[in-house]
Amino acid sequence: MEHISTAIAAIIKDEFDTDQAPVLSRPEPQFGDYTTNVAMQLAKPLGQNPRAIAEKIAEKLSEDGEYQSVEVAGPGFLNITLKPSALLALTRRNPQPSRAGLSVVIETNNPNPFKAMHIGHAFNAILADTIANLLAVDGAGVRRVSYHGDVGLHVGKSMYSLLRYIDGDIEKLKSVPEADRNTFMSKMYAEGSAAYKEDEATKQEIDKLAAASFTLEDPLYKEVYELCKAWSFEQIDALVARLGNLPTTARFLESLADPRGVETVKAHTPEVFQESDGAYIFKGSEHGSFDNAFVASNGRGLYAARDLGLMQLKHDLFSPDKSYIVTAEEQRDYFKGVIAAAELALPELKGVTVNIPHGTVKLSTGKMSSRSGDVLEVSWLFDQFAAAIAERGGEPTDDIIAGALRYQFLRVKIGGDVVFDVNEAVSLTGNTGSYLQYAHARARRILEKAEAGAGQLTDVRAEDRALVRKLGEYSEIMDQAKRSLEPHHICNYLFELAQEFNRYYEANHVVGSEHEAHRLALVALYADTLRAGLMILGIATPEKM
Repeated sequence: MEHISTAIAAIIKDEFDTDQAPVLSRPEPQFGDYTTNVAMQLAKPLGQNPRAIAEKIAEKLSEDGEYQSVEVAGPGFLNITLKPSALLALTRRNPQPSRAGLSVVIETNNPNPFKAMHIGHAFNAILADTIANLLAVDGAGVRRVSYHGDVGLHVGKSMYSLLRYIDGDIEKLKSVPEADRNTFMSKMYAEGSAAYKEDEATKQEIDKLAAASFTLEDPLYKEVYELCKAWSFEQIDALVARLGNLPTTARFLESLADPRGVETVKAHTPEVFQESDGAYIFKGSEHGSFDNAFVASNGRGLYAARDLGLMQLKHDLFSPDKSYIVTAEEQRDYFKGVIAAAELALPELKGVTVNIPHGTVKLSTGKMSSRSGDVLEVSWLFDQFAAAIAERGGEPTDDIIAGALRYQFLRVKIGGDVVFDVNEAVSLTGNTGSYLQYAHARARRILEKAEAGAGQLTDVRAEDRALVRKLGEYSEIMDQAKRSLEPHHICNYLFELAQEFNRYYEANHVVGSEHEAHRLALVALYADTLRAGLMILGIATPEKM
């Protein structure tokens, strides 16, 4: 595509003495392999008929003999059809990574301990992990990290319930079965959240328990706290791994980020922050955000101060060129303010932190909230997927479940809400991860049936053209996904590719045909392309399903 753009731009310069870079797109197959409306863009500034401009470009472009056809359509569209050899060459294109040498840190999971990991956390973790894959494929040196709130009000709510539950006997806590701990912690947090709203006395008690999470002075409190925090991280690590995420290289905690952030805020007052009745405020409204308190009047750091401290901890450990934070859309304006404050106070952080906001997950119960305690746990979702897969006759392994789950999240453009039905998500006939995993396994079975192994595809027959054309789009789609860090482009492409292969396979016998070797090579290229795309999405490609 770059070669064609360059050739057209050179013709425009030679024939019309103007600089204009054409934008090429993929039309429907009947209109060729590439199309551009550059002639219509040139018509007004040149004062010429767009079709006449297109005809001149087509005439010159055809002279080098590299294209099967160059045609003008409608008011001045330029439709270009490649020769079979050029189509085949596109399937072998290996573009250079654009982020080579870039050092990147990205948070790929951030559930808080003392609470159950819910579906919203799964969405965030899967999306961030896949963005990390795109960054790595594009040449960046990627370090996956996690960030967790181990102090504050949510801890106080859980500790209120936990301390009442054990009634002074830590052994009661230790007797909770490992398989029940995630649900148990969810129950404790839900009870604490409800109690916080009951009366002022209970609210004050929970506030004191929240403050105690920063000091851990009481021995029993500390023992319960440390044990439940360890449980939480064991559960988080296990569930994140089940989702198909790659391991993180560092875990950051709010308890460590808090003092660093508070110190920075106070050190940059009044030039960046302003003190007001003992609290420290940043005028985010002057930077596209809103005015926000970083430090409370009691001297305790708030979320913004901790995020500021986290940026510094990441810088100290990794000195990244870019640091990505994937969060819910509702935190977009909040992070605008935190990033603006960080860049004003610490110039070395300017341009480093990037917030990528995403939508919410919705099932039939609507949006899920972690604050009410009424949440749908990740473990519950795995059980629902397992039951649905078993019902359709499949084997509900973690790879199959995670593949279905990941795809449902990733196929939606970042920023859009994810609304899905579990049974639809595991279907083998729709636009699902299960369908693509099955498509890959089916292609591998075709290859296994042949006595001879598949070689390399060396030519393109007439019946191959549509499939080879679609295979040749892979590198272009990957370029687009890497550039924008949007996995949904890959999802859409892989689904279209699988559909194109199905059409080919229905019309062309492979094993046992007179063109077996040639068609096996095409099937192998298809299977490898499907596998490559699914791997970037973090979806396993089983050989059998």
